[in-house]
Amino acid sequence: MAQQTILVVDDSVLNLEFVEEALQAHGYEVLRATDGLAALDAVRRHRPDLILLDIRMPEMDGQELARRLKADPATRRIPLVALTACAMTGDREKILAGGFDAYISKPINMQNFLTEVQRHLGVEGPARGS
Repeated sequence: MAQQTILVVDDSVLNLEFVEEALQAHGYEVLRATDGLAALDAVRRHRPDLILLDIRMPEMDGQELARRLKADPATRRIPLVALTACAMTGDREKILAGGFDAYISKPINMQNFLTEVQRHLGVEGPARGS
């Protein structure tokens, strides 16, 4: 099976590095972007298997990026998972209604995070390399 590619989009370099290291340790190829515009470009060039997307970012926020990706027939089937600190009452529902396929709140629980990643990539059992 070909290595699966995950695009991680977050304006925090520390968050990017943390998530990237965890995913690479489990055998995934990771692409990074620090804002919505860079993410849109990366999606068009690389067609990742999954996108993990922060909500609050400069240039273009996660909600707008999700709207654009879901409106485009070429990218609408790529699973979008919100990876966000937006955890107030109603945030989860609003984010899911905005086109996201799932919601993971920060700080990240690594076991739940990896299970959610596997679920959206169609992977059964433990992630590779675990």
